[in-house]
Amino acid sequence: MPILGILASGQQPALNTGSYESIATTTVGAGGAGGIVFSSIPSTYTHLQLRGIMRGNRSGALDEMGMRFNGGTASVTFHNLYSDGFNALATGAAAAGWSWFTPIASASETAGSFSQVVIDILDYSNPNKYKTFHSSSGYDSNGTGRIYLASGMQLSTPAINDITIIPSNTTFVQYSQLALYGIKGV
Repeated sequence: MPILGILASGQQPALNTGSYESIATTTVGAGGAGGIVFSSIPSTYTHLQLRGIMRGNRSGALDEMGMRFNGGTASVTFHNLYSDGFNALATGAAAAGWSWFTPIASASETAGSFSQVVIDILDYSNPNKYKTFHSSSGYDSNGTGRIYLASGMQLSTPAINDITIIPSNTTFVQYSQLALYGIKGV
């Protein structure tokens, strides 16, 4: 995968940044959505990346995005790192099926604030490896910036051909959007 940004601009010869290909994009309409599904994912890429802006309508509590591969119930381990500029927190867990690992802006956060989310899923089509993923997200929480880093592993080896994303105990609000990209190369 090429290095993007400042490092890439200094490389000689220039790096090919065309290794990202759009697979699908979903934008939540009026009334919200209980989840987003990307299905029939081709196995022609090395890695996958989800990029989006997300917000849930949960009131009075933190909201998170959950992710599941192939509609399955395989065990997942994951951890979160969190900071709001004043405090830092690390958590981890193991679960069956869903990985609750990426906090997103909720109805209790700054009006109109959406989380910016990037999730990488590595070696998704390799049938001989557990599937690892990591994410970064951040948003404005009533005047305080919050950032999250997370990673996890699904303890099963089948190639990923569908991804389901849902918010915890809520729905995604209108204008939430996720785009799925395939990444070629190493």
